[in-house]
This record gives sequence, structure tokens and C-alpha cells, in this order.
Amino acid sequence: MPTKSLQTIRRAPTATPTDLGADATRDIAPALNALLADTFALYLKTKNFHWHMSGPHFRDFHLMLDEQAAQIFAMTDVLAERVRKIGGTTLKSIGQIAGQQRIADNDANFVTPEDMLAELRDDTKSFIGYLRQVHELCSEYRDSATTSIVENYIDEAEQRHWFLFEATRVGPAAV
Repeated sequence: MPTKSLQTIRRAPTATPTDLGADATRDIAPALNALLADTFALYLKTKNFHWHMSGPHFRDFHLMLDEQAAQIFAMTDVLAERVRKIGGTTLKSIGQIAGQQRIADNDANFVTPEDMLAELRDDTKSFIGYLRQVHELCSEYRDSATTSIVENYIDEAEQRHWFLFEATRVGPAAV
């Protein structure tokens, strides 16, 4: 193959053809990338708290957060590949994640187990809201594949939220 042809192939655009249209790709891809950034942020925070858990319920909380982190991490490849399938480009670096994430980091040297779980509970509730926003956007463009994926993630996130809520409940006047 002539050198010029190889150069042309190497410089070919990364946009994958899709029947959703340019407007859908223009709007859905960035929404999914923001969700992907939040997914990485929530994953790392969950692992951070998993690694630094302490106290009388250590084992239960440690295992719960490890299970939740694995479920969250499993979302990352699916979301990124969905961006590519609809013709977009996805996140390329930790810097891009940091620039787009809406889930705040927690770099504190010590966080009580109760505060860890409460923070993850609240972050997960926010994450569910972000999932619903993406679902609504994808529904407007009739992107049934992405809406289906996001629906499953909403259900999984609601379960994580429920577990975190119950683990932080202290009495009848719970949060």
C-alpha cells in the first residue's frame, strides 16, 4: 500500500457513522462523557472510602463498598463505548475527568465511617439525577439503546443508594 494511503487512513476521523444524526451525537456524546467523568469520580471515591474504612462495622462496610465500586467501574467501558458507537469521542485523560466531573473528590486524611457512607449516599442520589438527565436527553433523540443502558444504571444506582441510606439510618427521623 502506498505511503500516502496509509497516512490518509491514520488521519481518518474517529466519528462512527450513526443513524441518530449529527445533532444527537453533538448533544448525547458530551452528556455521556460528563456522566462517564462522574462515574470515574464516584468509583474512585467509593474505593477510597473502601480502602480507608474503619470501626466496628469495618467488614460489612468494606465489603459493601467493594461491591458497589465494582458495579460502578463496570459502567465505564459501556458508557465510553456508547459514546463511540454514536459517533463521538470519549474522555482521554484524568485531566478531562477532573474537568468534567460533578461528583466532588474527598482528599481528607480521615473521614468517619458514618460520614463516608453519608457522603456516598448523597453523591449517589446526585448521580441518579445525572442518569435521569441523560435518559431524558436520549429519549428526546429516540436513542433507545442508550436509554435502555441508562435505565439499568438508574436501577443499580437506586439500589446502591438504598443500601447506603439504610446503612446510615440512625432512627425514625432518618435523612
